[in-house]
Amino acid sequence: MKNMKAKSSKFVNDNKFTKSRFEWQTGYGVFSYSQSQIDSLYKYIETQEDHHKKFTFKDEYAMLLQEFKVQYEPEYLFEELI
Repeated sequence: MKNMKAKSSKFVNDNKFTKSRFEWQTGYGVFSYSQSQIDSLYKYIETQEDHHKKFTFKDEYAMLLQEFKVQYEPEYLFEELI
């Protein structure tokens, strides 16, 4: 994960995809989906901008943690990010 975060942030910064320097947060989360869910996952990605008008990313991430039964402390979720 460390390698992926380093290489992807370098790619984003080298290609100036953001106005300011892009950096990943300290932690990360990984969720897996089965092959049978691929179509709904693609649809989610395609409509993500509209979806996030209804839910913040932080709220959605908390919902995913609950759905996948991942224990977490809300006060540490994204610290200062959102």
